[in-house]
Amino acid sequence: METPTKKPHTEIDMKPPPPPPPCFDFHDYPRERCKIPVFRSRSGRSRTRDTWIIVVFVLLYIAAFIYTMVVNNCGKESNGDCAIKAFGRVSFQPLYENPLLGPSASTLDKVGALRRIHLTEYGQTWRLFVCPWLHAGAVHLIMNLGSILFIGLFLEKEFGSLRVGIIYILSAFVGSLVTAIFVRNSPAVASSGALFGLLGAMLSGLIQNWKIYTHKFAALVLLFFLSAINLALGLLPYVDNFSNIGGFISGLLLGLVLFFNPELRQLAQTKAGLFEDNVKSFMKFKLKLDRPVLRIVSLLLFGLVFAGCLVAVLRGININQYCGWCRYINCVPSKRWSCNEITASCETMASDAQMTLTCMANGNFKIFPYINISEERITDLCTLICS
Repeated sequence: METPTKKPHTEIDMKPPPPPPPCFDFHDYPRERCKIPVFRSRSGRSRTRDTWIIVVFVLLYIAAFIYTMVVNNCGKESNGDCAIKAFGRVSFQPLYENPLLGPSASTLDKVGALRRIHLTEYGQTWRLFVCPWLHAGAVHLIMNLGSILFIGLFLEKEFGSLRVGIIYILSAFVGSLVTAIFVRNSPAVASSGALFGLLGAMLSGLIQNWKIYTHKFAALVLLFFLSAINLALGLLPYVDNFSNIGGFISGLLLGLVLFFNPELRQLAQTKAGLFEDNVKSFMKFKLKLDRPVLRIVSLLLFGLVFAGCLVAVLRGININQYCGWCRYINCVPSKRWSCNEITASCETMASDAQMTLTCMANGNFKIFPYINISEERITDLCTLICS
């Protein structure tokens, strides 16, 4: 009886395929695989970094606006001549007075907005630190915070809270300094300067890593759209557009200094010897940019901008004396609102139940069915009549 022979069998060790190398290891991998969508992290998933600094800034903005509207107290100070009266004490001034659904000019003066007279005659330099936290109205607040949350949270996840916080604070302050150089007789708030600092910083990060990111043109369109919307708000009363310009320049320079990513630099070093000549030449150029020279030059330029603006403010320089059309960058006159740029003087006549204000400059007058209002409120109404 033959014994059955055992059939030989071969054991196959099935090992899982090795994970793909990270984007800075390019051996035998096409470079298209390692391109990074602008609004996605390099690992293909959301980053786990905390995003607390932007949230803190947003909460401070909201608290400052609520405080401003409580101080405004339209129902009492304007004798019920308010927009959205259902909000009670925090209801807004009429649209012809503030088209952004916000407080009166005198209230903005109380809480820290900038006028030229505050700096030149009263020496109230503390307003330079307060006006970046103020908003001209609810429309301004919503547009500003929406943009800050969208751009700021992305940048904070990518580059960390410390670097974003530094850019945010410094851009806001430089924007306030530029506001002080151009400010006229109307109260101005500079809260959008920090937002434009973030937009400038994001643009610098996009430029530095142009060959790394995908969807670049979509990101540029988004930056242009957000900038255009917020600049358009600056053409309305009280919102200062010059702070936006100063914040954007500061953010762009500081982004070149702080938004350097070592992982992307390692990617560039690896790419330099693996692809075509045009790619090699780009990588050599990028390596030059990634060296400290660019960051040092950018830091020096920011220092010059900061020091120049600070000296100009301390010396009381008024750019409007040399630029007659600059005021139209800040506020475009319209029949629907007043830019409040004139120094108004009115004659007041009061009876038992009504008050008449007559502008001394043009003879315009208006009768109000009340008399119990403050001197600051009379000044607001006089400016509107004279405008």
